[in-house]
Amino acid sequence: MKTLTEISEFLSDRRKALDLEQGDMYMRIGMKQQQYQRAEAGNDIRLSSFLRILEGLELELVLQPLSQRTSREDPQSNLSDSDDNVSFWFNSGDD
Repeated sequence: MKTLTEISEFLSDRRKALDLEQGDMYMRIGMKQQQYQRAEAGNDIRLSSFLRILEGLELELVLQPLSQRTSREDPQSNLSDSDDNVSFWFNSGDD
């Protein structure tokens, strides 16, 4: 995830997966619905608020260097050309 929009969509999806309403966040983490609503709307929020939201959604923040990205996270990383079967690409089938 690289944008506020992607993060806010993820938070919304996670809340719904837990069968929670925005107002339920007050009981879970003491955050008013209006404040939580801003996070789901993609507004820039304080890091401390973000961490509280993650706790309420039973999530944790994991920071990882981009150099350690797995192929699951980057679908392009496992694409490679192989010269093992070059004839596949250049053979017209008229042998």
